[in-house]
Amino acid sequence: MRVRLLVLAAVGTALLASVMPPVAAHPSRPAVAVYGGSAHAAEGNVRAADLLAKVRDCVPVSNGRYRTDGGTRAKVPVCGARGVVYWKADLDIDCDGRPGRLCNGRTDPFFSDSTAYTQSDGRYLSAETLPYVVVPTPSRIWNHRHHGIRGGSVVAVIHRNRVQYAVVGDAGPYDIIGEASYATAKALGIRPDPRGGGAPSGVTYIAFKNSRVSPIEKRAAAVTLGRRLARQFVRGGRTAVGSGNQRPGSGR
Repeated sequence: MRVRLLVLAAVGTALLASVMPPVAAHPSRPAVAVYGGSAHAAEGNVRAADLLAKVRDCVPVSNGRYRTDGGTRAKVPVCGARGVVYWKADLDIDCDGRPGRLCNGRTDPFFSDSTAYTQSDGRYLSAETLPYVVVPTPSRIWNHRHHGIRGGSVVAVIHRNRVQYAVVGDAGPYDIIGEASYATAKALGIRPDPRGGGAPSGVTYIAFKNSRVSPIEKRAAAVTLGRRLARQFVRGGRTAVGSGNQRPGSGR
């Protein structure tokens, strides 16, 4: 078809009008990307530097500060901007959830076979395969639910020059922040080993208010929605966008 069109173009406009079939007879590639579609790349990804520039300053929305590890000083606030909340911390490896070859009681001495949220078939999430972020259990310090953050909310996790879109998938200690799944760390180029892996600092988490991926385990949907919300955030537009239907009893 490509050769035929080139030949016709050389003949001239009049000949094209007489020999070419109507445009409607030729199917065209879709202009709008679907979940997981490669056409989305044409819209352009948001750079880590652009996102970090938007969260350079902090307007605290938490009533206090968090520790990054047990026994350390509480110095991490949760900050807010239009359509997002964010924090800058370390990244500890969460291997909890459905056990697999990489995340289980043998590889992780603190392993738990459950997560705060479940996937559409009722099973717990898989830290090995699903990029997810851990939020602190609601407390007087901060309640993520009051800021439109819940299970399935989209989070842009940034480390150095990489951005990984994840979902809120688990809840941790009420006074500690800075934890994400094995799959999140691996995608960011961080050593994902639950025994001594992770990053000691330099990780930024940007959670988009009122966003939702449903089903929560649909990794491609989190990337698609995350990219769109990140572009809107960088451009200064609204980012309060939902996605999918909420399952009964899952709005924790």
